Amino acid sequence: MNWYGLARKFLFMMDGETSHEIGLNMLGTAERLGLLKFLVKPVADSPVTVAGIQFPNPVGLAAGLDKNGDYIDAFARLGFGFIEIGTITPRPQPGNPKPRLFRLPEQRAIINRMGFNNKGVDHLVEQVKKARFKGVLGINIGKNFDTAVEDATSDYLICLDKVYQYATYITVNISSPNTPGLRTLQYGDALRDLLLPIKKRQAELAQKHGYKPVFVKIAPDMTESEVDTVAATLVECEMDGVIATNTTLSRDGVEGAEHGGEAGGLSGAPVEALSTLTIQRLVSALEGRLPVIGVGGILDGCSAAEKLRAGASLVQVYSGFIYRGPELVGECVDSLRNA
Repeated sequence: MNWYGLARKFLFMMDGETSHEIGLNMLGTAERLGLLKFLVKPVADSPVTVAGIQFPNPVGLAAGLDKNGDYIDAFARLGFGFIEIGTITPRPQPGNPKPRLFRLPEQRAIINRMGFNNKGVDHLVEQVKKARFKGVLGINIGKNFDTAVEDATSDYLICLDKVYQYATYITVNISSPNTPGLRTLQYGDALRDLLLPIKKRQAELAQKHGYKPVFVKIAPDMTESEVDTVAATLVECEMDGVIATNTTLSRDGVEGAEHGGEAGGLSGAPVEALSTLTIQRLVSALEGRLPVIGVGGILDGCSAAEKLRAGASLVQVYSGFIYRGPELVGECVDSLRNA
């Protein structure tokens, strides 16, 4: 058993959120003490250019694991080609009541209903400024839970203004199932009314800080026609890319499992096929006009390669990292190089 296997055995004895916080603290401490570099195998370069950005390799850390940017340098040490932090909101907020994070080890899955718990955009910006990391950094932005859906644009613009100069790219998160009403922003005029002001502000900020791509993160729980409509709107609004997908409300694959009936978004192995199908549909609808970043159920090199075969240009991991640890990064990079 490798060092991460031992650490996971210890951490999995605790509840999900406690182990999450302790695990991050252990990771951060190991980096500060200079130990992490001896524990992690180097990941070979496998550069790829997407949306005008050169990525050292195509395997990234998905948003949600480091919500506040407190562990950027530690995650950078693990070989990721890019790191996405957040989701961040204009004001700090506690998120939903605990317990709100549940592991389903037999299904290699996680259910969460965190609710964008974070320390606010100002804290995140300060953490980014302190970090030594000079690689590709995505910042994922959202709205506060008590901001009305019809007023959501203002929250996204506040975050965009504050993070723009510090990010390599920005992700607009409209697909978390844990903020009431948020997913309604994915559809029709609501999506267009959100993205057009963001695109206008991006152009204004680019005049001062250079052009930074803006991606949109979507849910896997859409019909084919809904995916087609979203794709058309993303192209119409001249967005720079799309991340597919967030967690699912489906419980396929976890029926009868302990915690399988908990409310929230399901991630990990059970969402793999649904995410890949969404990517395939999205890629078909976009016809090469926007790149797609694939995320959802990547637990090994084969599942990462499947996302590329579906048409994704990059991949991100979250739940797979919880179950597999840093070895997953190198395994995925090797697999994608040979895909």
